[in-house]
This record gives sequence, C-alpha cells and structure tokens, in this order.
Amino acid sequence: MRVVVLSDNRASEAGFETEHGLSVYLETESYKCLLDVGASDLFTRNARRLNIELSDVDYLFISHGHTDHIGGLPAFLEINQKAKIVLSSQIFNREFYSSRNSLRKISFDFEFSTIKERLIAVDEKALFEEEIVVLKPEIRKHPLPKANRTLFKSKGDELINDDFDHELIVIVEKEQRFVFTGCGHSGLINILESVTAEGGGQIACVMGGFHLLDSQNNQEYETREEIMKLGQKLKSRFPSTRFVTGHCTGDYAFNHLKSILGEQLTQFYVGYELSI
Repeated sequence: MRVVVLSDNRASEAGFETEHGLSVYLETESYKCLLDVGASDLFTRNARRLNIELSDVDYLFISHGHTDHIGGLPAFLEINQKAKIVLSSQIFNREFYSSRNSLRKISFDFEFSTIKERLIAVDEKALFEEEIVVLKPEIRKHPLPKANRTLFKSKGDELINDDFDHELIVIVEKEQRFVFTGCGHSGLINILESVTAEGGGQIACVMGGFHLLDSQNNQEYETREEIMKLGQKLKSRFPSTRFVTGHCTGDYAFNHLKSILGEQLTQFYVGYELSI
C-alpha cells in the first residue's frame, strides 16, 4: 500500500503548495483512492508534481462535511470522470459553522444531484472491494476534542452543536489495517474502539488529523495533562500501531504525544509518503 499526502498545512519542500486542508492519495495493487480533497484545487497541483494521475482514482472518500476536506471536489470532478464518491448521508442539505476567532461558514455549497450516479451515501457502514470498510464511529465513551465546542451545524433555521454524525472513518485491508481519521472529531480513542469493535486484524497505522488544536487567542483546549493521558492510553492499548498525524494536530499536542509515543508517532506534510 502506498500513501502520499497531497494537501496539508505543512510541506516537505518549498515547491509544494500548502493550505488549511487535507487530501491523501492511497494506492494498492487493486485500486486507487483519494481520501478527502482539501479546501481547493491545490491538491491537484501537488499531485502533478508527485506524478500521481488523479484521473485513475477509483474511489474518493470524504471524511466529513467541512470545506477543508471537501472544498476541492469540483477540481477533482474536472479531472476524474469515473470514481465513485463516498460520503455520509448526513452531509446533504446541511450547513456547518465555526465560531473560532469569529463565526463563519465552513461547509461547501454544491449541488450533489448533478453527480448522483457517482455518489454512494453511507448511513452507518459500507464495504468496498471486500477490504475497505467505511463506518460512522459509534463509540463515544471517551472525551471529544475540546475544539469541537466551537463547531456547529444547521438544524432548520438554527445552529446547534455539531455532533459529527457526518463523520466517516476509512479502514483499508483486513489484517494489517490502515485507518484514516479525517480530522478525528469523534475523538481518537473513540474512533479506535469503534474500529476494533468491527473485528479484523491489527491496526497497523492510523493517519489523519486528531483535532488537538493549540490553545490561542484566549481559547483553551487540551491541557498538557490531558494530552499526556491520551498518549499513555495509546501507548498501552496500541503498542505496535504507527500514528501519522498533521493538519489539525497542533505542535504543542504533537510534541507532548511524541514524548510518550516516540517512534510510534510521525508528523506528515505535503509530499510525505508511506509504504505499508
């Protein structure tokens, strides 16, 4: 399995473009996938530089409805004429907002009916190619990321706290499993317990944002003690799992997790490539 980051906040070289968005290319011997499309068409330019042919992608999986993960959809549709587009059924006809710094809309206005023949809307769980599982993380026993408190969704004419019923997790392979978290709004431990509850082999690699933002502008998120506790749980419960994170995982959280997880934890960036 080959995994390459096409869009992120950071880059390995000056020639790559960056944005507050996430897009990851994944290729196996049998199929080619795109995991999110970032906030714009930026991922397409980075893909060209990396010699990745997006027109060959078989599946596009959208992790949730925020524009930094789905905003590049029109650009993808211009390039690719065949891929099935897999997303939560809860994304349609809904708006999403963030109150961090100021209230702003973070959803993507798009007429999905124009591509209905290519859409696969997932309610709870779906299986593709006999080894790709897409599921809504149902377990919520552990704390959610504190920055979720600044995120809202529309319900009729009002805004309510976003419960992330539109978030999907992508699991690839049956034995040495690769797990894509998107932004990890459901909480990393909740996500991993939801994956484990599905059965299957060992979780070899977890990749994506963990939504552990750095505190700033009088907005306080996870404390050092809370981050260290998370790291200790990951270390004890998933001692052989590799964690690869970026995007919405801040440097403060990353460095404290790194102090516990050591070589188990890596930071990704545009151009980062992983073989599993």
